[in-house]
Amino acid sequence: MHLHATDRVFPNSLTNAAQGTIFWDAQKSIWLFVMIAGGTAAIIFTPSLSGFMVFLGTIVITVCAGHSVGMHRLLIHKAFQTPKWLEYTLVWLGTLVGMAGPFGMIRAHDMRDWHQRQLICPPHPSHAAGFWRDAWWQMHCRFDLDNPPHFQIEPEIAKDPIYCWMERHWMVQQLAVAVPLFLLGGIGFVLWGVCLRVAISLNGHWLVGHFAHKTGHQGWTIKGLPVQGFNLRGLGLVTFGENWHSNHHAFPHSAQLGIEKGQLDPGYWFIKSLEAIGLANTILTPTDLPERDGLTRVA
Repeated sequence: MHLHATDRVFPNSLTNAAQGTIFWDAQKSIWLFVMIAGGTAAIIFTPSLSGFMVFLGTIVITVCAGHSVGMHRLLIHKAFQTPKWLEYTLVWLGTLVGMAGPFGMIRAHDMRDWHQRQLICPPHPSHAAGFWRDAWWQMHCRFDLDNPPHFQIEPEIAKDPIYCWMERHWMVQQLAVAVPLFLLGGIGFVLWGVCLRVAISLNGHWLVGHFAHKTGHQGWTIKGLPVQGFNLRGLGLVTFGENWHSNHHAFPHSAQLGIEKGQLDPGYWFIKSLEAIGLANTILTPTDLPERDGLTRVA
């Protein structure tokens, strides 16, 4: 069966997109369990309004400015441009979310995207499993193909010493948050601002991905593909715009995810704010590049 290539994923004659094995990934599984344990300890043993405000502030900064804007829209999709120092800052904040370093995030995103563009997509990258099984697979396991495609990150990213440093030490970099929080409020602030934040971020990221590939509102579909995206209405503010997944499948190049009336998109608001002060440019919207093959408007 013919396999489509993407910008970073190149199948060869031996590549099979469906044949592989799901393995327990000890590192990320133990990492998540530790964060959940610490987050639970924050709520039970150090409950406080100040701790909750630390959690809220750090999760907004890392998930909105870091993951949604820096890691997803800027580094992965190149949907806008910023000065290099700001690009590094936003991507670093995305690394603090606690999922992976910049190379790991690019690989996870692009391999899933490549799978979902094939005529047959296995249940792991398509989120086709049931709720609990998909939770285990996505947050505690990895899917390794028997004959994987060639994966290549563009040299300007892969050889960048700053990004290489972020990738090598992505877990350790939580110390940049933990140490100041400990000095400000002791171990309680660390549990709220690091452990609980990472635990909620990782579980929330999976929840949005799970349901955004199963049910919801559709503005567009991609004809002929087994995996479609869905918009999860009412979650724009808490996901910073990442809930508009039907829109994202339709226009993956776009910095604007909430593109219809009433679709709140704080990540895009942040990008436009950067533009207003001269720190963002070349911001792509749905109409700035040709449409995807098979894009169909849903009435």
